[in-house]
Amino acid sequence: MSPWCSASRRSSPSSSCSSSWWGTSSPGCWTRWEEPGGERRGGNTDPLAASARGPGRRPRARPGAPGPLLAPHDARAQLGAVYGGPAPGLPLGTDALGRDVLSRLLCGGRRLVLTAGAATLLTSLVGGAAGVLAGLLPVRAGDAAQRLFDVLAVVPPLLLVLVLAAGFPGSAAATVLAVALATAPFSVRVLRAATARLLTTGYVETARARGDGALRVARHDLLPQLAGTALTEAGLRFVASLHLAATAGFLGLGGSGAEPDWGRMVSENLPGAPLATAPFLLPTLLLVTLSVCVGLLADRYAGAGAEAAKGATR
Repeated sequence: MSPWCSASRRSSPSSSCSSSWWGTSSPGCWTRWEEPGGERRGGNTDPLAASARGPGRRPRARPGAPGPLLAPHDARAQLGAVYGGPAPGLPLGTDALGRDVLSRLLCGGRRLVLTAGAATLLTSLVGGAAGVLAGLLPVRAGDAAQRLFDVLAVVPPLLLVLVLAAGFPGSAAATVLAVALATAPFSVRVLRAATARLLTTGYVETARARGDGALRVARHDLLPQLAGTALTEAGLRFVASLHLAATAGFLGLGGSGAEPDWGRMVSENLPGAPLATAPFLLPTLLLVTLSVCVGLLADRYAGAGAEAAKGATR
C-alpha cells in the first residue's frame, strides 16, 4: 500500500488511509495532492525532497534563524550536489554536504568572533587587573601572584582548550573559559612589566613625594599610560583567542556540528580539496585577514592612546 494518502487538489482529502510509514492512520493521516506539474504538495514536506526541487525552491534564511541577515540561504540546508561549482543562487558553490558556501562563510564568523571577543574581554579584565596589582605590590608578593598564573602557562593552550571543551561538549562558555585561561598568563606578565617600568618614572615619583596614595597614583598616573599597552595586548590576545577557537572548531569541539564555523568548515571540506578549493580555502583566508586587520587596528589605536596619555601628563 502506498505510504501517501491519495488526494487531489480538486477533491477533499481521503480519510480511508490505513497505517503507513508515517506511523499515523485515518483520520489523522498525512494528506498530499499533486499540482498540474506533477509536484507533490502538502503538510510536513520531506527536507530531502525539498532540497531536490531545484533552484526555484531553495530555502531562504529566515529571520530569527542562526546566521547574519546577509546570508542568502539557510546555512544548514542542503541545496545542491556535493562540492558543486558556482551556479545561479550559489556564487561560491556547495560544500561536502551540498550546503551554500557563501551562506556558511557569512554565518561561520559570528561564533568565532563572539568566542574570541568574550575570551579577550575576560582575559583583559582578569589578567590586566592581576598584572597591574602584581606590579604595585612588593617584588616578592608580586612574584607570588604571578606564579599562580604561570601554572596555567605551563599547560599547552591547545591541551587546556581540548580538556575543557571535551568535558563540556557543545558549551560555548567552556570554550570561552578555556581560551581565557590559556591566554591570561601572558597578559599578566606584560602588564606587570609595564607597571613596574612606570613606577620608576619621574612623574610617579613626584606624585608619591607629594603624598598621593597608591590608588590615586594608579588611577591618575599609571592607568592612562597603560591604556596603549593594554589595548595592544588585547589585540594580540584576540588573535590568539581566535586561533584557539578556530582550532577547537576544526577538531569538532565547542558547539553544535550543525552550526557553521570557519574552523569546522576547513575540517569538513579538506578531504574534498581536489574537487573544490573554495569551501576550505576561503575560511582560511578570512581567518588570516581578520587576524591581520585586528592587529593593525590595535596598533593604530594604541599609538593614538599613548600620544594622548603623554600629552595629558605634560
